[in-house]
Order: sequence, then C-alpha cells, then structure tokens
Amino acid sequence: MGVGIIMLVHTAFDRAEQVARHWSTAGCPLVIHVDQNVSGKVYDDFVLALSTLPDVQFSKRHRCEWGTWGIVAATQDAAQMMLDDFSQVNHVFVASGSCLPLRPVQELVDYLALHPQTDFIESVTTADVPWTMGGLDEERFTLRFPFSWRKQRFLFDTYVQLQRLAGYKRVLPNGIVPHMGSQWWCLTRKTLAAILLDPDRMIYDQYFRRVWIPDESYFQTLVRLYSAQVESRSLTLSKFDYQGKPHIFYDDHLQLLRRSDCFVARKIWPFANRLYDAFLGADENGARRREPNPAKIDRIFAKAVDRRVHGRPGLYMQSRFPVKGRENGLTCAPYSVFEGFSDLFEDFEPWLAKQTGARVHGHLFAPKRAEFADGLRVVSGALSDSPVLRDYNPRAFLANLLWNTRGERQCFQFGPRDTIKDIEWDIARDQNAHITVISGAWAVPLFKSNANFAEIRSEAARLQQIESKHLKILKSQQTKAQVKIWSMAEFIEAPMEPLQGIIDEVAHEGGRGLAEVPKMVDLTGFGQFLQNLRNQGMHPYLMGAFSVVHDTSDHSKPKPKPYLVQ
Repeated sequence: MGVGIIMLVHTAFDRAEQVARHWSTAGCPLVIHVDQNVSGKVYDDFVLALSTLPDVQFSKRHRCEWGTWGIVAATQDAAQMMLDDFSQVNHVFVASGSCLPLRPVQELVDYLALHPQTDFIESVTTADVPWTMGGLDEERFTLRFPFSWRKQRFLFDTYVQLQRLAGYKRVLPNGIVPHMGSQWWCLTRKTLAAILLDPDRMIYDQYFRRVWIPDESYFQTLVRLYSAQVESRSLTLSKFDYQGKPHIFYDDHLQLLRRSDCFVARKIWPFANRLYDAFLGADENGARRREPNPAKIDRIFAKAVDRRVHGRPGLYMQSRFPVKGRENGLTCAPYSVFEGFSDLFEDFEPWLAKQTGARVHGHLFAPKRAEFADGLRVVSGALSDSPVLRDYNPRAFLANLLWNTRGERQCFQFGPRDTIKDIEWDIARDQNAHITVISGAWAVPLFKSNANFAEIRSEAARLQQIESKHLKILKSQQTKAQVKIWSMAEFIEAPMEPLQGIIDEVAHEGGRGLAEVPKMVDLTGFGQFLQNLRNQGMHPYLMGAFSVVHDTSDHSKPKPKPYLVQ
C-alpha cells in the first residue's frame, strides 16, 4: 500500500525540487510533468537536480495553458506512467509545484490506508457549484471552446456569442452527467485505471477537449462512472477569491495553515521561507492523526473575501472609490442632522452637547467655512474648515469626518443657506443619517434682521424654494435616512416631546429626562411678519398655520390636556 505523487510544475523550480525531495524521502514515487512552455535549459537542469532520487520519473511534456486541454493531457500521461511503473501504489495524489505538505507524509499514507477504496475528489453537479465565473456553468459543457480565454479573448467571446445566437448545443457522450471540482484530487489505482483504460476514452477525450477548463470537470465527471466510493472533497487546501483566483499563502499564514489540519496546501509563495522551513523540516507537532478540516479556517477566508469585495462601511479604498455603487455605505456610523433648530433656539449646539455627550457642530456646509464644534479650524484626520477643500468633494468630507471620529456621535446643522446641492442626496440615501427638520425655521433670522423688507421678501422666496425641493428629496422613495419633519407651527406648539426624542436618539444612554430645555427665540410679532410677506405677494407655507397674533411664551412647560365631563 503506497501513495504516488503526480507533480505538475511550471515555475519556481527551486521550490519544486525541495518539495519533490521531501516526497521522495518519505518513500513516495513521483511522476513529474514540466510545462512545455518552460525552456529546455531550465528543464534539463531540473531533471539533473533530481536524477539522484529513486523512483522519480518525468512524463511527456504538454503545453499547459489555463482553461485548455493540455493540463488534462499532462495529468493523463503522468497517471498512466505512475500505474505502469509503480505497482505498489494504491492511491495517486495530484499536486502542483507550488503545493506544500503541511503534515508528515506518513500521516497521509496512513490515512489513505484506512480508506483503501475511497476516491477523494471534489465532484458536484453544475447546479450545485457556487464558484463558476462569467456565467459559463452549464454552457461550458454545451458550447465549444477552441480559443484561449487569456490569449485570444476577443475570439473566445465572439465565438461564444455566435454559438448562442445560432442556438448551438453539444450533446454529452453516453449521457454522462457533468460534474465539477478541484483539479487537486487523490484517486485509487482501480478508479484511475478504469478511467484511463475506458474503451470509450477517445470519445470522452474528444468531447472534453473543447470544454472550457476541462481539468475541473474531466476526472470529476468520469469518476462517477467507476468509483465505488467518492468522498467529494479534496485533501489539498486551496482557497479562491471572488474572481476565481487562488489565494496565495505567505509566511504570516503559518498558524492558519497549521489549524487547517490539511495534508497539503496550495498555493505557496515561492519566497515564504518560514513556511517551507516549518513544514518541510522536522515534525515539531508530532503525529496529529486528525481528520483534515479546512472548515476551521473557512470563516476567516469568507471574512477576507467580504472585506475585499465590500470593504468596511464608510471607508473608501482605491479599488472601489472610482465606481459609484461599489462603496459599502456612504458613512461608517450613525449621525444626526438638524435643520432649523439653530434658527429657532438660542445656543442649541452647546445645549445638545451637554445633554447627550455628542459632538455637535454648527453648519458644516456653511458657505464661508465648515463650522466645527468649539470653533475648531481643523479636526480629527486633519480635516480643514476650508470651504474650497470641503466643496471639492463634500461626500468624501462627510465620510472622512465620520470615519476619523468613529466611536463618537456626530451632529451638525443643515439648512437652505448651506451649500446643500452636492450633498443632500447623499445624506438622504445614507442609512446612517438621522434627519430632524423644522420646516420654515430659516425665516426666523430674516424676522430678526433689520434688512430692507423687499430684500427680506426676495431672500425668503429663495430659501423657501430651496427647502421645498429639499423636503421632496427627504420624502422620496429613494431616501433611506430616518427622517422626522415638523412644520415650525407644529413644533412650537409642543416642543418638549420632539426634544426628548432627540435626546433619546443621540445620547449614549437612552431614557434620560430633560434636565433643562434650550431657550427659544422670542417670536412675538412673527405671525405679523409672515402676514407682511403674504401682503407682498409671497406665500410662506412651509412654516405652517401661524395666526397674526401668536403667543409663543413659556413653551417649555407642558400644557394640560383638555378633558370631557359628562
């Protein structure tokens, strides 16, 4: 009972030689295939370097390009040589030159001796394969692929499209059911011989010669015809990213590879000296005799793939930044936007900061400067209050502010006087945004000003038009932010409940009662002011229903509710 190793080598020959010596020293016969693309001198030097090892042979060379038949042909010839020349071999294990044994070879031999009739090969139907790329799952078996995907991409794509338009479909020989899986398998001598000596082999070879990536389907399909017991998994640890490219293992993956308990890992960086020294040296861990369990590290790889594809929320990176929609959220944390509060209340920012412990800014998008909390000119992350820098990319400005201050709730004021055009849709679509609006409150500073009334009327019309469009955005079906809107008249009639809701939302500890309330500006005469605007031909509708004589005194005290006596 023994294990024979087929090595497919095309690069990093110094490492391939090192691993080949490791297999040979453990008593495993080897058949090595070297890609025909490798120069004759490199090949000759490699053969010479291994010439002193017993039971090492080199098979006929084929040109092995990814996705083409050459890899299968190379494996077939090497497997036939292994069966012909090494009768003691019961299992044939396929590895590459960049594979690295993770456990003592004797453990692999003993493990396979316990499963003498089992074929270890990943073999699943196309409907159950999650890793196919480019939409070619069943079509890789029903269309023809005579062109190289890498070197003849235009011809490849054009020929696929022509076959689709023509409705061309190949017929599977002998009614076989296509299966797919990793090319790194370990088959019993009996099953492998049955595949290679099949009387219909020429028919199968001719069919699979024009299948796309046949090394992932040829043996995986035919093993189902002959195997008495298929264990649909590979004994080789190989991980792939979301693009179907293999993960490369480096020195800092040492502990990760040990935790997998797998016999072999692929693909190892040629300069990972620490890995080669650790796994090809003396067995420091002793015999583990444990079942290979790559699932131990699947969670880590799944997290790594998710991080690469989606990134961290609110953190932009070069690979995703230019492509709209590929970012993982505009921002990284919840934040609050207040519209109209600083107009209606005196010193609203310091009051809210005191009540909640949050950092409360002024109008971050004010025309003259970003009004950071406490009057700062530069905040975390070297963000300047310069309007030029901010308005160059307001979306990035907001994302950076929240990323650099994560862990601390950020609040800021917003309104129609700000430069809102380039940022309002971003905030409205941001699930982290909590927007609270008192519509029409922008009229209070106009009411308090001593400007010419004609100028006030013109400015009021402009601001109302801006806020009206803004409110339509906030009420849009595309808005994902949490939005609360009150008209000014509604709010000042009963301000305590909305203010308490703001405290509960922003404060780190919810449920705190209001110890003090912000001071509302004196609105005596505001109703007449609105009537004057109407008299001048403007309709100030966003403020709500204000009477000409409007009492705004002592709104901090809750009013008793009327009741009916029967």
